Amino acid sequence: MDGNAARVFFITGVQAAGKSTVAQALAERLPRSAHVRGDAFRRFIVGGRADMSPDPTKEALAQLRLRYRLAADAVDTYAEAGFDVVLQDVVLGDMLPWVAAQIRTRPLYVVVLAPQPKVVAEREMARPKRAYGAFTVDDLDEVLRQTTPRIGLWLDTSDQTVEETVNEILERAVPHD
Repeated sequence: MDGNAARVFFITGVQAAGKSTVAQALAERLPRSAHVRGDAFRRFIVGGRADMSPDPTKEALAQLRLRYRLAADAVDTYAEAGFDVVLQDVVLGDMLPWVAAQIRTRPLYVVVLAPQPKVVAEREMARPKRAYGAFTVDDLDEVLRQTTPRIGLWLDTSDQTVEETVNEILERAVPHD
């Protein structure tokens, strides 16, 4: 990978797949980096927030697209300032290529963390926060595996440590067009 130009690593996967932990560890391995947590843009909406559900409203989808556009803008702004950027968020289905297209900075490395559902459920139970409400682990895993386009580097991280995952990203990720 080119060490001179700012790079963007876009890490996605279902809730409790390890995105936050891997993204932070990856950002810490890069000499000049920023970690953008896409979900922060959802939490900025105080009044009138419409959260995603299995049958989302038009408003929920509009707010999801807004969240993704704001994250992409933040990524590009950090990259323009010379930072390598690690973006992490839950981006599934047809939204994955759409969000990748919103990010102007290249090279862009798309990474999909795809541990097995049993492992995700175990990780969810071990966390202090609960990410799953209206959705189940199996629901989101099905969306990930059945409807998400196979772009970028897909990693089954079920049996990997965070360090092994970061190493694999740095060794195997290829730029997205």
